[in-house]
Amino acid sequence: MAANLDSFGRIDRHSRRSLAPDLAMESLDGSSDEPSLLAFGNGKSYGDSCHNEGGALVPMRSRRDILHLDISSGVLKAEAGATLEEIIAHAAPHGFFLPVTPGTRFVTLGGAIANDVHGKNHHVRGTFGCHVTGFDLLRSDGRRYACSPSENAELFAATIGGMGLTGIVLSASIKLMRVGSLDVEEEITPFADLERYFELAEAADAANEYAVAWVDQLAPTNRGVILTGNHAQNGNFQTAKSATRLTVPFEMPFSMLNGWSLKAFNFAYFHAKARKSGKKTLSAYGSFFYPLDAVGNWNRLYGPKGLYQHQSIIPFASAPSVIPQLLDASRKDGQASFLTVLKRFGAVASPGLFSFPRPGYTLTMDFSNRGASTLKLLERLDALTVEAGGRVNPYKDQRMSAATFAAGFPEWTELERYRDKRFSSDFWRRTALSLSAEAPALAAE
Repeated sequence: MAANLDSFGRIDRHSRRSLAPDLAMESLDGSSDEPSLLAFGNGKSYGDSCHNEGGALVPMRSRRDILHLDISSGVLKAEAGATLEEIIAHAAPHGFFLPVTPGTRFVTLGGAIANDVHGKNHHVRGTFGCHVTGFDLLRSDGRRYACSPSENAELFAATIGGMGLTGIVLSASIKLMRVGSLDVEEEITPFADLERYFELAEAADAANEYAVAWVDQLAPTNRGVILTGNHAQNGNFQTAKSATRLTVPFEMPFSMLNGWSLKAFNFAYFHAKARKSGKKTLSAYGSFFYPLDAVGNWNRLYGPKGLYQHQSIIPFASAPSVIPQLLDASRKDGQASFLTVLKRFGAVASPGLFSFPRPGYTLTMDFSNRGASTLKLLERLDALTVEAGGRVNPYKDQRMSAATFAAGFPEWTELERYRDKRFSSDFWRRTALSLSAEAPALAAE
């Protein structure tokens, strides 16, 4: 059957062939002449790693039961289609929270594993995969593999961050974090320019569980604010409902996020935050971790052409010189980034074979799709990143070249070795498989 299973970036939008989980499981009988498959979570991936043109997507949200929570250990087991919101709602009354969470609570458990998501505390907890204790993986031979660091360990490592290419994760177990409250004690530190940010960032990480910076990409000085936080100890474990205060009810005929509107927003946001400098405030977890979840369908603000997100990781040594270049390039090109975020990644290694974070600074920018001009800018940002010894996040990408991908992820050949050949994606065909076609001997090793 056909279904509208768009990515969050909404660049390539059309009906796609889908196959219910039960039917997909029946088709996995060792046959190789069926179309390729790819599990699809809740559509929060920005790029085409969640799409499979010519094959079929397997929507997993129908399989979202919370199966078990061990109160003594904090290990929770759930089906892969459960969202982080649903996991929080089940675990919080018992004093637990996610050890790592991205910027939306609407990601599925399977999606968090496939993308090895990270949050504001990578310097302390690493990626989501660091806290996965095991999962059940369905492969094209029809077998279910119990995977953990000690059982089918190679498949375990290949699946964490493996973009869904090793099979279908049916259920998974994660070790949650015991906290004193869902509330977060937040502190704001403004900075006038990036030189000051780099002076403050390491200490902000060292003193806090969570640290992230917002940057005014349209300001020539690249001013911004560092937001740090730690869980309060007030014993509040009441979870918030996902009902949004605001929603964008329909698609805008053009992007509402242009230079003029963003300059006004950035000015107001910076000064509102700066007024709170030096004061600790108590923030609800939804406001601290998931501020954009409060606006339903906010990606519609980008209009019918959608948006591109560019996330790079730059090594510590070159970041102070390269990150200003990335920001300046986009500003001088007249491309306004709605949300510009800067964070430090620490040294906590992922158990995944293929994972984006590594030590350095990561910069994220969102751009309205203006066609060729935006693509040209993104290629320029790619080049600056690769020249600095960095890499571009493949989980959020819609258009990077195979060469850019290979430069940042030489380990792609290892993931290809463990990929189940019945599983593929638009991203993998555009990058890794095109490289394989150019170097068949390497791909066959």
